[in-house]
Amino acid sequence: MRHETKKTILVAGGAGFIGSHLCDYLLAAGNRVICVDSLLTSSLRNVLPLQNHPNFVFIRHDVCDEIAIGERVDQVYNLACPASPPLYQADPVHTMMTSVAGTGNLLQLAAHQGATFLQASTSEVYGDPQEHPQREDYWGHVNCTGPRACYDEGKRAAEALCFDRFRAGQVDARVVRIFNTYGPRMQPNDGRIISNLIVQALNGDPLTIYGKGEQTRSFCYISDLVDGLVRLMNIQPNAGLPINLGNPGEFTICELAEMILGMIPTRSIVVYKPLPQDDPQRRRPDISRAKQLLRWEPKVPLVEGLAHTIAWFDATLVQKPFARAPNRRHCPTIVRSG
Repeated sequence: MRHETKKTILVAGGAGFIGSHLCDYLLAAGNRVICVDSLLTSSLRNVLPLQNHPNFVFIRHDVCDEIAIGERVDQVYNLACPASPPLYQADPVHTMMTSVAGTGNLLQLAAHQGATFLQASTSEVYGDPQEHPQREDYWGHVNCTGPRACYDEGKRAAEALCFDRFRAGQVDARVVRIFNTYGPRMQPNDGRIISNLIVQALNGDPLTIYGKGEQTRSFCYISDLVDGLVRLMNIQPNAGLPINLGNPGEFTICELAEMILGMIPTRSIVVYKPLPQDDPQRRRPDISRAKQLLRWEPKVPLVEGLAHTIAWFDATLVQKPFARAPNRRHCPTIVRSG
């Protein structure tokens, strides 16, 4: 889905897994892209190939601090927040403030610029759901004081900010609820199930499954997700509704592990560990709204996406070891290139 009108687009969290793929897509469509990222849990490596692109600018900045852009911005994508439990629980206060204060700062920027705004929310707003599959009108089942609340409730608060601004006529805000997404550029130490199992299998380490492995997830390949994000940003008029983006194919964790073991020559065995607190038992999106409003549905089957992801991890892990993600500190310094 390409668009003839070229824009200047800010992508907060643009050096992350999803954000860097979005930057690639937007640049390929001929847009100017301003990537804003603190690099606290992402990697500059993801956008290094773009550093000499004439339409690409990188700004190192924490969105918890106010940001000013010295040029006209047409669109703002907010993907700035750690998205895996080990990373967002490492500094839960900062995670919460990234979702609340950070989203507030970016909404203010969009309001000042008259820019269209897209908030990357999450399927975690549904918590450990009592409704299956999850529809956008389901209010969720979230532990608001548990160890995952910094992320779950932070994202719920961010959605509220977006819709309050939208209803007040201040910002053309759109909200997407992203379900499990995977593909090249995932960090091997981010604690997500697909990256965990692939890295463990490639290293010959035991594959870690929590609980009995009967909990389910739905996995969307990165190219499908990026297509959906761009469609939602550009749809007119704004429906003013949250929209699920994810693959409705549902797999148990044991099924996923068996699939990965069948694709990677390894001596790895499976080990079982206690299930983390508040870990959702079932997760599957109802994408009827995305089909109707965006004419979107995922195209890449899990086995195909896994093959691409395994090949990327295999090549990258051999080339160089990955550094452990830093804990966190404000990065107010702005470094520009391009």
